[in-house]
Amino acid sequence: MKNIILSAIAVAITMVSCNQKNKQEETVNSETSKPETATVKVNPTSFSIKEIVTNYLSLKNALTKDDSNATADAGKALVETLGKIDMKKLSGEQMKTYMDIADDVKEHAEHIGDNAGNIAHQREHFVLMSKDINDLIKTFGTEQKLYQDFCPMADEGKGAIWISELKDIKNPYFGSEMLTCGSVRKEF
Repeated sequence: MKNIILSAIAVAITMVSCNQKNKQEETVNSETSKPETATVKVNPTSFSIKEIVTNYLSLKNALTKDDSNATADAGKALVETLGKIDMKKLSGEQMKTYMDIADDVKEHAEHIGDNAGNIAHQREHFVLMSKDINDLIKTFGTEQKLYQDFCPMADEGKGAIWISELKDIKNPYFGSEMLTCGSVRKEF
């Protein structure tokens, strides 16, 4: 009984802390930044990261539901998609940039795919993958409206971003524990 009460208290404290950090983050964001849009450096009709983003969003959505098996499946699908991307239309510089980012995404997707049943480990790799996906979007643009969200509690309290297709917050770092913890930082 004591463990249940202590767990409930810990969750309540964490949620209050998240809400306070969100309010601080929103205040800072509203005072210092305006929505940013991605800079398209590549003609979107000639090269698209749409499939990569779609797989990433599937992975993110599985994490919001605390489903490590679906997360693993989405990680494997992302690895497969990365292997099929046609880079012929990229210049040498663009290809180098793409490969640097895509190699990191692939590594994280492999870890996520190989760790069904270990959602904490999947979420650790998702922190890093989200930064890489953000870089891909900033570099190559997006055909759909996306949002860069931020959770101040993720990554051991350092905070972490993720990309979402929804304006409503659905936190992949804490899932059902704190589904609405976070704020929108940017719109692509």
